[in-house]
Amino acid sequence: MERTVYEALLKWKNNPHRKPLVIKGARQVGKTWLMKAFGNNEFESVAYINFEKVTQLADLFETDFDIQRILRSIQLATGIIPQVGKTLIIFDEVQSVRRGLLALKYFYEDAPQYHVMAAGSLLGLSIHKDDSFPVGKVDFLNLYPLSYQEFLLAIGKTALLDTLKSRDWTLIKAFKGHYIDMLKQYYYIGGMPEVVDAFIRDGDYKEVRTIQNSILESYDKDFSKHPPMEIVPRIKMVWNAIPSQLAKENRKFIFGAVKSGARAKEFELAIMWLQDAGLLYKVNRVSNASLPLGGFEDINAFKLFMVDVGLLGAKSGLDAKTLIDGNEIFGQYKGALTEQYVLQQFKSIDDIAAFYWTPDEGIAEIDFLIQLSGNVIPVEVKAAENLKAKSLRSFRDKYHPKVSVRTSMSDYREEPTMTNIPLYAIGLINDLIGEFS
Repeated sequence: MERTVYEALLKWKNNPHRKPLVIKGARQVGKTWLMKAFGNNEFESVAYINFEKVTQLADLFETDFDIQRILRSIQLATGIIPQVGKTLIIFDEVQSVRRGLLALKYFYEDAPQYHVMAAGSLLGLSIHKDDSFPVGKVDFLNLYPLSYQEFLLAIGKTALLDTLKSRDWTLIKAFKGHYIDMLKQYYYIGGMPEVVDAFIRDGDYKEVRTIQNSILESYDKDFSKHPPMEIVPRIKMVWNAIPSQLAKENRKFIFGAVKSGARAKEFELAIMWLQDAGLLYKVNRVSNASLPLGGFEDINAFKLFMVDVGLLGAKSGLDAKTLIDGNEIFGQYKGALTEQYVLQQFKSIDDIAAFYWTPDEGIAEIDFLIQLSGNVIPVEVKAAENLKAKSLRSFRDKYHPKVSVRTSMSDYREEPTMTNIPLYAIGLINDLIGEFS
């Protein structure tokens, strides 16, 4: 299945000043597949090492960081002679071998002519806690679950995707029902590659849910295996509370709803661990919409979202009939799924940082504030064909933004005070900004 980050990999490959590339992302978002596919397509050979499986290399970096010795070890382990410009060297699960991340520094300093990639299922944790991490000596690429556009491509709806990208809104409107049907499927299936692949193969929604639950179970095992034991119960409490917290009207994370009388300090490390593992997105509140938004974030007020909309539905126990066949998706849980979906699309667009806004008096709320093309853009999210935008009007009256966006199931329309982008087209927001800013 094609991933939009492939273009970024090509730029990295052809950059004469490239550094070793570290691919970050939650477990099972497709890091290994992407690296291997890229290597097979763009290089003559791939020297792939999974340090969890190739145990004889557990001490590879213990003695020293002599590159020629390391290259000989790679040849012995893989049968591939690394050749400059012709071989992609892949260190998978690199965090599981001591000083593996630090070794990337010496490839950059002593052998920059080689193409080296590294990844790991819990790499973010290692980067955060490793004092010897080679800051400034590596490039990063974040990989997320498939976006809605990637999903359309994967399931063979190329014509729908091409039409969407053409921004021919008259033609898109004519096929609106198809886009919405696919969007409902995406809400249920989500973007985890294994899940999408199973759906393509069998079209079985029960199998989809089985695999999603298996992924959730693997995450739960990680909670017991990797973090310090003293924070494991709190990690599980935070993780298990996300669906119910998102089901609330304002979706703000309330510690007292996780544990009676709980305070933020008790759960700070648990939330940080889940963030480092790539399993949740934290969206902080800002009370001021000036640039840069990060300078005005309120660290004590935030929303927590899961890594994938399909996994959120699985963890919430929503069944396929509710989501796909009926309109109940626009019932009590509509806001949670829709905001999760929109945020997930933002993450797939150049890692757009998202915040939410409420004034100090708390009489309005903008679901997301994003920063694009030098603009602060308020984005109000509506799950159905809802054209009301009271909070957006309140925000506009106060800050007078050049661009305002409402995203809903309504058709694309430009109004004097805002632009409505259909939910199924919100992934185009980066391209659209230049058109209506």
